[in-house]
Amino acid sequence: MVGANQTSMVTEFLFSGFPKFEDGSLLLFIPLFIIYTFIIVGNLTVFFAVRMDAHLHNPMYNFISTFSFLEVWYTTATIPKMLSNLVSEKRTISMTGCLLQMYFFHSLGNSEGILLTTMAIDRYVAICNPLRYPTIMTPRLCAQLSAGSCIFGFLVLLPEIAWISTLPFCGPNQIHQIFCDFEPVLRLACTDTSMILIEDVIHAVAIIIAVLIIALSYIGIITVILRIPSVEGRQKAFSTCASHLGVFLMFYGSVSLMYLRFSAPFPPTLDTVIAVMFAVLAPFFNPIIYSLRNKDMKIAIKKLLFPGSPGWLSWLSV
Repeated sequence: MVGANQTSMVTEFLFSGFPKFEDGSLLLFIPLFIIYTFIIVGNLTVFFAVRMDAHLHNPMYNFISTFSFLEVWYTTATIPKMLSNLVSEKRTISMTGCLLQMYFFHSLGNSEGILLTTMAIDRYVAICNPLRYPTIMTPRLCAQLSAGSCIFGFLVLLPEIAWISTLPFCGPNQIHQIFCDFEPVLRLACTDTSMILIEDVIHAVAIIIAVLIIALSYIGIITVILRIPSVEGRQKAFSTCASHLGVFLMFYGSVSLMYLRFSAPFPPTLDTVIAVMFAVLAPFFNPIIYSLRNKDMKIAIKKLLFPGSPGWLSWLSV
């Protein structure tokens, strides 16, 4: 039985997922800083390009701009602390800081997952029921769905974080990861850790439901697209879904690797690679996917970055 005076022993956690300072972790700081800068600039560019171009004020692009805005804060919840740890010999985070990092990182991730599911349903209605689409997906409903995704994403995690905050942590305090996450933190609790399995099941069910909804939406979309008689019509229909499908596969692919393993241990290096994949690389590629695969987006970005630009910049809209 752990006494009250012992449960307050751990006031901070130590990250052990980083390479040692003397082993060249400083060399990782520059590429991670460049990636983080690109994520912020790229996603804000997409966000403002949509907001400032009246031609893109429709549900699909509004969802994309909201997703890009969430990506900015999703990465800010973890990467700045990673950068700080890479140039510090003391890789620690306070108990409160750890709880806040978990809450904001996963709340924003939940919001993005719900929004990706909403975007899949939006594409399904647009392609499978185009005549009724304008009356179904109204600007008001679009705003409600975007706001609802964010609100639900933040509210649903509150009970879990509140529960973790009541657990006793009396040592050890090493988190075998590069940021605070549920499983590595719960393993340090001085109490029955059987709740980890329940946590894994809850996360797995949420991920599987979202993936099933998106998969069923795309099965319906592909079925309708294949019935389009002209090749040009099929290509145009596929192009409107390609960006979302790419982001969906990257987001849920990396999340599934991380949270559908039911506490099965991975080698520490592989654990870190998977964490970097969904916390850093997925947000890095999202603005590239949305801009390079979309002519309208490229035109909007050109207008935003180069207002009144000369003809030699016309390649941006090709």
